[in-house]
Amino acid sequence: MESLLAPFDRTFFDPSQRFKVIGTGSLGGKAHGLAVIQDILAMSWDNTSFPGIDVSIPSLTVIRTDVFDAFLTRNELHKIAYADEDDSYKAYAFQKAALPAEILGDLRALVEQVHTPLAVRSSSLLEDALSEPFAGVYETKMIPNNQPSVDERFRRLSEAVKFVYASTFFRSARDYVRATSHRTEDEKMAVILQEVVGSPVGDRFYPNVSGVARSYNFYAMGRARPEDGVVSLALGLGKTIVDGGKCWTYSPAYPTIAPPYRSSVELVKSTQSTFWAVNMGKPPAYDPINEREYLVEGTLQDAEEDGRLQYIASTYDPASDSRTPGTSRVGIRVLDFSMLLASRELPVNQLVRNILAVCAESVGAPLEAEFAMTFDPPRFGFLQARPMVVSQAEVTLTEADLRSDRTRIRSGTVLGNGIVDTISDIVYVKPEMFATTSTRAIADELADLNNVLTSSHRPYILIGFGRWGSADPFLGIPVAWGQISGAQAIVEASIPDLNIDFSQGSHFFHNLTSFHVSYFCIRSGGSDSIDWQWLQSQRIVNDRKFTRHITLPNPLTLKVDGRSGTGMVASHE
Repeated sequence: MESLLAPFDRTFFDPSQRFKVIGTGSLGGKAHGLAVIQDILAMSWDNTSFPGIDVSIPSLTVIRTDVFDAFLTRNELHKIAYADEDDSYKAYAFQKAALPAEILGDLRALVEQVHTPLAVRSSSLLEDALSEPFAGVYETKMIPNNQPSVDERFRRLSEAVKFVYASTFFRSARDYVRATSHRTEDEKMAVILQEVVGSPVGDRFYPNVSGVARSYNFYAMGRARPEDGVVSLALGLGKTIVDGGKCWTYSPAYPTIAPPYRSSVELVKSTQSTFWAVNMGKPPAYDPINEREYLVEGTLQDAEEDGRLQYIASTYDPASDSRTPGTSRVGIRVLDFSMLLASRELPVNQLVRNILAVCAESVGAPLEAEFAMTFDPPRFGFLQARPMVVSQAEVTLTEADLRSDRTRIRSGTVLGNGIVDTISDIVYVKPEMFATTSTRAIADELADLNNVLTSSHRPYILIGFGRWGSADPFLGIPVAWGQISGAQAIVEASIPDLNIDFSQGSHFFHNLTSFHVSYFCIRSGGSDSIDWQWLQSQRIVNDRKFTRHITLPNPLTLKVDGRSGTGMVASHE
């Protein structure tokens, strides 16, 4: 397949050749996955099923891994790359280095022709592997690519490529690698240069809708079965979803059924209120090592002024406690995508279901896919696809198991499947010390504890509040995966002041499932529970300001029934 890919030329947007390559090394995992999907769409997708909607891989060029090797060697960067230095130190060192001369003409030719935003994305050798996927570990940089000067566009593209190269050696990436069977020295980086799906409105460029779809749902709810899958939708760039922000999640088998919020007020509070776009206006302060350098965050009012809430928003009236599809009435805008999911003109839900079915059948495994859509003209851009690991072990949990005096944690909403009886350590955030204003400090403490436990090869259970891995520190604890990579089970507890919908942020949760990490959700005020009194009576190994590490005389027993979504953790004393 890779031998059939076209070498880069100046026709970046040639519809017959959407996938080009520079160099002779590997494509890396992410680009290889896109090449597979491109072949599947060419051979198995029936374009007549959804007339008028362009379903395709957005045009891209891949800089293969041999260029990465040459970049490191010629600039003598290996010592800096593997040193225990700050990320910013490494990033600036990489920015000062020169890209291999043989690719400069290709990069310049690309920006001479292309004047629309580009996503400069990682595609490492280890990324998106089935058993140990490196989803979300490395950086992506969006660039507007709209400067009048070709020299300026070329400079910004070069900086973005070097930033992605540097992220191979950032601390979070090294911590992640340590949790696998690999070494940082095993990794090589290819880079994807891909058109951003979207359209400009004023100084912003963004898609109408971004989404993540999975053909298997570990959080099946109501009448939905795990095999029915799950879809998360958001306005604007997909950063909102993959970073664990607020988005709309539903079962594609029952697209008009809202998530199980307790009230309309809770629903309004839990839905998306801001969105990400590429900044096409006044250049920001120069910061080549900032992933968000060219991104801008907009409000729902901005989106409404842009004319982008059509199909995706409803209006909430507090007086009648009701939602009305559309934005013709005065009231609070709620991104519930109700008109889109009921639309026959743009049958997005059926399109997503068909694509998942075709691709999962071809790959031979459940699939997770990232996509972006525009409505005018209708376009579905396939951005990424990776297989999911789904355990088939049969686990049965009885009511007696869940209600036992030795059950210390129980939940009716658990991601995962299987039995584990080798964990003797627990790390938890102290309830009395938790505050949303302290979540970054909590993440730092957890990273230190994780380093100690992983170095000793001691898996542990991690307990905290709010969304783990959220990019918004006021929604939960903003840890990177490498900061908690030694956890064998993770507990996300809600509290009255932080009782938001549980997250399925794409990258974070893909890593959970692939590493067979169970994820317990504890809703306050229900039958779910954590035995805090028992936890606080155990032997303390490390007591920090916000967190505590305890150890037990005997291993715990963890059971998760993936079919029913129930799980428990029991002690033996």
